[in-house]
Amino acid sequence: MSYGPALERVVGLWEADRRSAAAAVKDGYLDLLGNEDPTGSHPGQRLMLSRSLALIYERLWRPLGGRLLMGVTGPGTREERHMALSMLDLSPGDRVLDVACGPGNFTRGFARPTGEGLVVGLDASKTMLAVAVRKTESANVAYVRGDACALPFRDGSFDAVCCFAALYLIQQPMRALDEIARVLAPGGRVALLASCNRGPLPAGATNAVVRTLSGVRIFARDELPRALRDRGLTDIEQRVSGLAQFVCARKDAGILGFTTRQPRRAGGRRPADTVS
Repeated sequence: MSYGPALERVVGLWEADRRSAAAAVKDGYLDLLGNEDPTGSHPGQRLMLSRSLALIYERLWRPLGGRLLMGVTGPGTREERHMALSMLDLSPGDRVLDVACGPGNFTRGFARPTGEGLVVGLDASKTMLAVAVRKTESANVAYVRGDACALPFRDGSFDAVCCFAALYLIQQPMRALDEIARVLAPGGRVALLASCNRGPLPAGATNAVVRTLSGVRIFARDELPRALRDRGLTDIEQRVSGLAQFVCARKDAGILGFTTRQPRRAGGRRPADTVS
């Protein structure tokens, strides 16, 4: 099967067993799931499949959700984009994976700093991806419908991986972190935006209620930094804002078989473990 240039580059990153099976191109994206649906059954998870939500997500739903999650003094969507770029420290030629990319509102912003590199947005929602393709003009961006808990890419395929405002909706978030760490190249960086428990109840108690009702996972404050550390990532930094947390880390460099990246540029990020 013949794909466009960016999609051909994506296929080149697939694991060997995946390359032998052609994926359907639908509405401009590669569909690896077909009739499979890994989204989950809770209301908050099913909402992400809505055609109506995909149309209003970027302009209305996401900004409003950010305000509810981070409060009026928290970063807006524009500042979030700047933070993602700073956390990932992108360079020309980098390969970037945006996990649970939705309508591509962050994916598109990674296209320019990567230059001749490749940006891949992955999501399980057909409606979100259809909007993402329509809104994307950059030739170095491609979209894939796939499962965040079973990424089709070879180990070490990406120099940077972003997962903003999505990990708490993924059915098996720790499995998704396994996959993110696996496909991240040594020296590469990961950037996460997720929920953060700040109430009087322990995170386990809060999560038991909230996740049952909505499908949204409430992470303890130390849970994601610890999970990244357990998966071999270092230089972990965290910023807590309202009921949200921004966490970034670097995969330890020096593993044979990969080209390591240069150390990140100084500055550009807030100090570790700041709270607003």
